[in-house]
Amino acid sequence: MSAETPAAPGQFTRRRLQFRAWRGTRPFWAGLFVLLGGFPIMYFPYAHLQLGHLTLAMSTTAGAGSLIIGVLLVVLGISLWFQKHIRVFAGVASILLALVSIPVSNFGGFLLGFLLALIGGAMAVSWAPGAPPAPQDPETAGPAAGGEPGTVGDPAADTVREGGTSQSVEALGANDLSGTSPANGANGRHSAG
Repeated sequence: MSAETPAAPGQFTRRRLQFRAWRGTRPFWAGLFVLLGGFPIMYFPYAHLQLGHLTLAMSTTAGAGSLIIGVLLVVLGISLWFQKHIRVFAGVASILLALVSIPVSNFGGFLLGFLLALIGGAMAVSWAPGAPPAPQDPETAGPAAGGEPGTVGDPAADTVREGGTSQSVEALGANDLSGTSPANGANGRHSAG
């Protein structure tokens, strides 16, 4: 092996990169928050805290309801990992279950499970799959993307042409006042007249 030969990645590195690629294609963090939000909701109604010889029971009359809400949140969190197409349904359902857990399950697992499930549900609803970047033609790409200097995408070529006018002025029109550059005759948001 020479000094220029890169070392082959180990098994751990390869698995870590595979997990990272898998995690990037689905609402992983939303599923994790929803999953973690289910545990305090279903645990606290059945917990017994020992303080010396004193036993504090957190159980409520709706212990079965807390167990059902917690198990449903755990199932929704796992399903967000493996079935990313149900992300909107699972997100809305976890938000509703988190809200129902406030009166049913000791203020939603003492607000810990409620907040985790609420944040995870909001993340699941707002997650959108990313589109892979489209391959660019090297002739139309700018110099940063490996194309020719002075082509499309080159900021130096886009600013001023031979005649001294900006390409953006020609593209938008001389009466466009959306820009704040004095190159198109606009002086800020409006012009006095």
